[in-house]
Amino acid sequence: MGLYFSHIDTLVGMAAAAVDDDGALLEFTFLNGEMSNHLSRPDQAEHAPQKLEHVARQVHEFFDRKRTDFTLDLKPQGTPFQQKVWRALCDIPFGETWSYQRIAVATGDIKATQAVGAANGKNPIALIIPCHRVIGKNGTLTGYGGGLPLKQKLLDFETPLLF
Repeated sequence: MGLYFSHIDTLVGMAAAAVDDDGALLEFTFLNGEMSNHLSRPDQAEHAPQKLEHVARQVHEFFDRKRTDFTLDLKPQGTPFQQKVWRALCDIPFGETWSYQRIAVATGDIKATQAVGAANGKNPIALIIPCHRVIGKNGTLTGYGGGLPLKQKLLDFETPLLF
C-alpha cells in the first residue's frame, strides 16, 4: 500500500496530512511542535501534493467558512474502542462542544470518561475528526494534542463573536 503526504497551510498554521492509494485520509496533524505526525513525513510516505488535493480543498473551504463538515474517506488506525470514540466525535456539530462524559455516553459506557480522554488524545486525524470540540464537564478547556492555545483558536474560529 502506498502512502502519500503533503503540507497544507491553514488559518491556524501549517498542517500535514497523509493518504493511502485510494485517497483515504490516514492522518492530519498541525505542525506547531505539539502534535506528533507519524505518517506525514518523508521517511514514511512519498511527498505527493497532487494526491492530497481533495484534502487541501476541503480544509481550505473549512477555513474560508464555505464548509462545516468534511466528506473525506477516513481511515484512522486505532483500537475498536478508539474507533468508536472517533466516530462519536464526528457527531459533534460545528460550533458546539461536548464533554468527555457526553462522548462516553455516546459510546455506550458512562464510566469510560477517562478512556474517552485517552482515545481523544490518540486521534490521528485532527480537525476533520473534531477532537478540539471536546471540553471538560464544567466547560473548561482540557488537553489537546496540538496544545490548548491551538484548541482555543479552533473553537474561537467555530464560534465567532456576532456584532
